[in-house]
Amino acid sequence: MSVYLLDVNVLLALAWPSHVHCERAQRWFQEFGSQGFATCPLTELAFVRISSNPSFTKDAVTPHVAGELLLQVKSLPGHHFWPDSLDWSAASNSVSALAGHRQVTDAYLLALAIQNRGVLATLDRGALALREPSSPDIRLL
Repeated sequence: MSVYLLDVNVLLALAWPSHVHCERAQRWFQEFGSQGFATCPLTELAFVRISSNPSFTKDAVTPHVAGELLLQVKSLPGHHFWPDSLDWSAASNSVSALAGHRQVTDAYLLALAIQNRGVLATLDRGALALREPSSPDIRLL
């Protein structure tokens, strides 16, 4: 069983009932979350930043409250914290299909998941272009 590194969109969908993909993320998490899930500094910071942005939701909260919401997600059974332990050259070398600026963060998260023998869980179809369609390293919810 692999631990799933949740990208920020999955984290947001799990935490915000008003998120368009909340139900999808909840169903996926009920099925696979027990295998273990991970966050990293990059996804945690993005979660706090976006959750406190009124452009994301009319119910935006302060960064402090967003941090508390993140702690609730991280308190669920099976949570792992993966430090950002790769530099850019190591990350970009492990993801040779990187083609554009919109894939940079996805490539880093995918490389971090691979380094930790995990799987990147994402709602972003574009991230799938970084690997072969049958790759076990990335999972589209």
